[in-house]
Order: sequence, then structure tokens, then C-alpha cells
Amino acid sequence: MLHVSLQRLQLLPLLQLPPPMKRSELAFTLALVPLDLLSILAAAGAAFALRFHPYFTAMRPVIFNLQLSSFLAVALPVAILWLLVFAFAGLYKTHRVRIAVELSRILLASSTAMALVFAVTFFSRTLFDSRFLALASWLLAIVFVAIARLMVRGLQRSLLRFNIGTHRVAVIGKNPTADALVQEFNQNHRLGFRVVGRHETVTAALEKRLTDMARNDQLDEIILADPEASRKTRLALLSLSDAEHIGFLYTADLLSAAVGRALNHTYAGVPIIEVQKTPLDGWGAIYKRLFDVAGSLMLIILSSPIMLAAAIAIKLDSKGPILFSTVDKNMPSMRIGQHGKPFRYFKFRSMRPGTHAMRYHELADQDTRKGSPLVKIKNDPRVTRVGRFMRMFSIDELPEFFLVLAGRMSLVGPRPHLPEEVEHYRPEHRKVHTIKPGITGMAQISGRAELAFEEEVRLDTYYIEHWSPWLDLYILLKTPLVVLFRKGAS
Repeated sequence: MLHVSLQRLQLLPLLQLPPPMKRSELAFTLALVPLDLLSILAAAGAAFALRFHPYFTAMRPVIFNLQLSSFLAVALPVAILWLLVFAFAGLYKTHRVRIAVELSRILLASSTAMALVFAVTFFSRTLFDSRFLALASWLLAIVFVAIARLMVRGLQRSLLRFNIGTHRVAVIGKNPTADALVQEFNQNHRLGFRVVGRHETVTAALEKRLTDMARNDQLDEIILADPEASRKTRLALLSLSDAEHIGFLYTADLLSAAVGRALNHTYAGVPIIEVQKTPLDGWGAIYKRLFDVAGSLMLIILSSPIMLAAAIAIKLDSKGPILFSTVDKNMPSMRIGQHGKPFRYFKFRSMRPGTHAMRYHELADQDTRKGSPLVKIKNDPRVTRVGRFMRMFSIDELPEFFLVLAGRMSLVGPRPHLPEEVEHYRPEHRKVHTIKPGITGMAQISGRAELAFEEEVRLDTYYIEHWSPWLDLYILLKTPLVVLFRKGAS
């Protein structure tokens, strides 16, 4: 396999389903959790039955007095620990892995989980009175879990015959590599690909057609199998896949492709690299949504006295509504969210009513971000006295917690921008719409309003491609410090 450059960034550092994962794949992944739990408990029960089998009692008499129900009651928390180790081992990730890789992970994770049990069993003997039960449970758990997962794989492959879980792909390339891929996908349905388009070159008409197919839910992934494709072509397809939130794969002999994360596959003897949009796929999306719901509820309760005081101050300070939810001519205030979809936006009003359009006309010469899609007015005369204080400490954004609870925003993510600002995005800027917009993010803790737009996009892209729960926690903990020191507020 030829070397592939993955250079894209040079930086520091309810539930929605992002492609390329299919809904059936998520359903099967979710089903693995109770299935693994039942398999581990069944292994414990089988180990208990074996201990009382005449063959084993003849070898070593049973010297403990333990009922099966009591044993299973102790085995349940052990099984839950087992599942946690499975999760850390990547056994609940939604991306496809080879059977050998999955079986090796089961062996390693089961051994790790049982090692923790042994540490207690051998030194304190508080869990089980029999080391045989622990050893037999470990071995049988590996066997039972492996068999159950192989059965799930078999069921998934059977459903592929009915196009359930099939990935619809468009293959682009005029060479034997593209021909081999199309032939392999058409002949080997167990791979889970269905070719819905075969194209030799990329044209503007093809880009429009692929965009229409993606928007009409007729296309899941694009495979570029042309190693001679220009950088412009590769970036155009990558930007298209980002904007329409579909998968992008390319043959492994393409050099210097602009990607952040990648998975390696081999089909028909052809090495292929799959671009991963973000770790916020599958379980990452589930975790982040649960975190958003719990976090926003807690923050709404904690900040309610501040929000009440802000509402009273706004009403006493100037005429107009408490919330900024409409722009001029009573048009609803909108922001662009995940996948480029607009949503109704509101926050505390910090400006005089009916002055929104002034930013594009009377105040255009005061724009500190000329040349970028965003508009920032320094010492904005439209801002009220209370509004200036609220902006200083980001109090005007506290109502966004309700948007997080409603699922339109996230606690952490790229800031949402106006539709008229997004219209001026270049294709590579639309990566920020891969996930939900956030109240705070990498850009906000790195300079807030002082950052150039391109730097803000780079930081947000870094977050999207390197997301982790710990990164979210770091950003949330650092945000109050940045706000209190008022760095970059405007």
C-alpha cells in the first residue's frame, strides 16, 4: 500500500444519525449491549452448572455453599464491568471491522475484565468462593459472546439481500481499479455496497447530480478510484461529501489528500481509504446528546436567577422584547445548524429593536471582519447599556441552554452563524456544519471575537475531527475563565 498523507490541519489543540452509518447498523450495534450482557450471564450460569457436574465434582469436591441465584446476583455487576471494558476496547463502535479483529478484541477485553475480577477473587475472595467459576466463566464468556456476535453478523449479511443496511455508492474513475471495484461490489453482495452510479470523470453536472442524489436520500458514499484525479477534483468531492454529510472513500494511492481521520479497507485487492467525518458517529453522538440533555438541564437550573435578573434589567433599560427572536420586519431570527439546516434562534436582546439591518448598511464601514463571511461591529452603537454588560460576560447567550435541550444546539461546537453569512462560505468552510452548533467551542476559548474567521474555522474543524468527551469537558471548564477575563468579547 502506498503512503498516504493525512495533512489537513496544523493546530493546537433527540439523537441524530450521521452517515456513513446506516440506521440498521446503529440498531445492531445497540442490540449488541444486551446481547453481550446475556451471553456473559449465560456463561456464568453454564460455569456454575459445570462445577456441579459429576466429572468435575469427582476431580474436586464442592466445598462452598452458594446458590445459583446468589451467584448470578454477584455476576451481574461483574458483567456490567465486562461491558465497560468492551466499550473501551472499541467493541461497540459502528465502523465495520474484520471478524478476526473483532474476535481478538473480545479475547483481549474479556481477559482484561477477568483480570480485574481475579485481583479481587484471589486476594480477598469476596466475589466467588471458587476460582473454577471465574476461569470457566471467562472461557465460556469468550465463546458465547463470539458465537452471538457471529450470529449477528450472519443476520446482517442476510438482510443485505433485501437492501437493508446496504451502502449506496457512486464509483468515479476511468481505469481498471474502478472497473474491479464495481465488479466486486456487484458480485459480492456480502460487502454491503450497491453501486448506484458509475462515472468516468468529475464535471459540474456530475457534482450537481451527486448533490441531488444525496439530498433525496439516494446516495450514501462516493468512491474516487482515479489516482490521477487533480487536487481540485479531490477537494471538490470531499467538500461535497462534507456539505451533504455522505461518506467519501478514495483509493490508497492518492497522495496528499486533505483528510483528518481515515480507515483502511481492501476490496477486490484494491486498498481504499475511508474518510471519517468525526468521532461523533454512533456512540459518540449518543453520548454527546445525553451529555447535552443532562448538562443543559443542570445549567438552566443554576443560571435561572441570573436569567431572571437579566430579563428584568432588559425590560427596565429599554423598550422592546426581552428575547431577540425576530429581526427587522418581524422576520424570525434564524441560524444555520447541523447539515446546513436553518433553525429558529433566540437569546437575550442586547440591542435596540429594529436595528439588525444596520450592520449591512449604516455601520458597514465599521465592520472589523471585512473580507470574511462574518460581520463584527466594533463599539456597536446599537447595543444598549444592559446589553453591553451582558455581552461582556456572555449573559445574553444563556437562553441558548433551552436550544441545547431542544436538540437544535449542543453545549460545545462551532458557533451558529446567520444564513446571509453562510452564503459567503467557501466549500471547505462547510465542514463546520457536520455537527450541531454549540454555545462554546475551540474558537471561543482561544480568543473569541479576536480570531480571524479562517482561524476560527480551523479550530472548529480540529474539534470536529478530534472530538472526545475529555475535549468537551476541557472546553466547558475553560469557558468560564475566558468569559470572566472578558478576552475577545464584543
